[in-house]
Amino acid sequence: MPTMVSRGRGRRTINEINMVPFIDVMLVLLIIFMVTAPLITPSVVDLPSVGKAARKPDQVIEIIVGKDEALTLRTQDNSTRIKLGELAANVKRVQSAAGKDASSAVVISADKSVKYETVVRVMDTLQRAGVQRVGLSVQMVN
Repeated sequence: MPTMVSRGRGRRTINEINMVPFIDVMLVLLIIFMVTAPLITPSVVDLPSVGKAARKPDQVIEIIVGKDEALTLRTQDNSTRIKLGELAANVKRVQSAAGKDASSAVVISADKSVKYETVVRVMDTLQRAGVQRVGLSVQMVN
């Protein structure tokens, strides 16, 4: 409701909205939200449980990428330096010699100074060879 102000001869209405009550209500709402926010529990995420593996793999196939980006194929029995073009054939040979199928895991151990592009090329070569499970070896930080 506009207020009437008298000045001399005529009366004039003030057409401004009083902001003080609005600010009071906003501050009260802000306080209510600040008090109730910690009380609201976040939604519970149902994480999958981790079980023990059925058995440890008999033979691990490891591809080592050195600082000079040279590849080494290491198994439990031996270690062989190979080129990227020979990687797929050698992994298939080792898997068939061990009686493993393409679903067996291959672990890539790369030096931390090696470019990420080189590791991706190795992973891409393994994927083209039909290896379905590729893992990356990392060092735990204490």
